[in-house]
Amino acid sequence: MKNKKVKVQDWGLIDYKEAWDKQEALFADTVKLKIAIRERQTIAVGDAEDEVIATPNYLIFCEHQHVYTLGKSGKPEHLLLDEAGLKQKNAVYYPINRGGDITYHGPGQLVCYPILDLDNFFTDIHLYLRTLEEAVILTLADYGLKAGRYPGYTGVWFDADNEHARKICAMGVRCSRWVTMHGLALNVNTDMDYFNNMIPCGIDDKAVTSMQKELGTAIDINEVKKNLTRHISVLFDMELV
Repeated sequence: MKNKKVKVQDWGLIDYKEAWDKQEALFADTVKLKIAIRERQTIAVGDAEDEVIATPNYLIFCEHQHVYTLGKSGKPEHLLLDEAGLKQKNAVYYPINRGGDITYHGPGQLVCYPILDLDNFFTDIHLYLRTLEEAVILTLADYGLKAGRYPGYTGVWFDADNEHARKICAMGVRCSRWVTMHGLALNVNTDMDYFNNMIPCGIDDKAVTSMQKELGTAIDINEVKKNLTRHISVLFDMELV
């Protein structure tokens, strides 16, 4: 039985490690439940016995305090700050279990963590990534910004076909038993100076940008969140709850 219902949660401005721990808990619970269902175990719900329930789905939004995270395929030397430099920037650093290289999160950046059982939608991780990218592309189009993809790379870019290519949205996910975690980071009103302290996603010859930088004015991040939620829900055929 496919469950298209998705619980939307807003964690606000949250420490990265706290959010990671909360993600891990939801992810682990979902995987555990999925294994139980697959093994045809009895799942008790309230006073009911012998009732098998569907795996849940979550769409989580937040912003983080200044942090650099390194994916499983990343190189530590892509962070250009030592411990003293991190302290000076009021930032922290974590090697984590998503795909991809190094990225930055901070206030003014909209982070989205879909914890989805893709068996409820489609079991194709490449399509999953392309669908998340499409939701961001459509969200940027709401503001008159024409974005697209850069062949060979994940994420969302401007002018990917020429020397002015610049990245506005980074992506990195983890998937086990078709349950996802981690997700995307869209630069809305991000302090772009923090990107100077790393080689973004391991790409040293391309720029990064934000909606504020492209439009020349600060953007209502809550409005961006609503637009992105809408596009994700339509593209995945979700029922938001």
